[in-house]
Amino acid sequence: MNERTADPYKDLKVIDARAPRVNQATIGLLAVLAFVIDWWPLLAILAIQLFVTLRFGRRFCLACLVYFELIQPRFGEGPIEDSRPPRFANMIGLAVLGAASVAHLVGLEVLGWSLGLLVAALALLAATTGFCVGCTIYRIGARLRGIYGHRLDQVDLADLGVEEASDVVVLFTHPLCTECHELESRLVAEGRQLVTVDVTERPDLARKYGIAVVPTAVAVGAGVVTARIAG
Repeated sequence: MNERTADPYKDLKVIDARAPRVNQATIGLLAVLAFVIDWWPLLAILAIQLFVTLRFGRRFCLACLVYFELIQPRFGEGPIEDSRPPRFANMIGLAVLGAASVAHLVGLEVLGWSLGLLVAALALLAATTGFCVGCTIYRIGARLRGIYGHRLDQVDLADLGVEEASDVVVLFTHPLCTECHELESRLVAEGRQLVTVDVTERPDLARKYGIAVVPTAVAVGAGVVTARIAG
């Protein structure tokens, strides 16, 4: 078995990026199957599975179990990413599949199948291309909350043990985040003066500056954010 850097059932703040794509492929294909065989209860079953997964964790996600127990051990761990965007996407999927099931129950078949096929299309898009609409909505919302809700326009460099006059890039990171490590390497290669903040060690700073996703990186000069690089 290939060695894991992140335990899929314990390191819940991150996830192997391939796992959500397997789950999305499963949901998309089964939603299409429900339409082809004209059996809408399958949409309700998918909604129930999403609810159970969101409520009780990955051990109860059948597609996730297939990935983590059968696929990942054979092919190795994929890129590790923040687990919150795909979780939010699952919440949207649950809401739409639930609405589709209710529509069918009350006799609105056209609406029910339209919602079911919408889920299928977005899930298969994410599975095949990696572009997850729900994840993107989460990141946009998180960025807006970070900028406007917490006003990430200043960083007190004294919090980081850095001179206020310094021109630095502050990178909020997670030790298991592949994208964080890639961004850190790129910034170092560019010769940027870099200060990293591990959100697992400094959750107080993550809360103070409204860090909703990692990596988040900002250029700071004299304590003022001059550019947002990531997040």
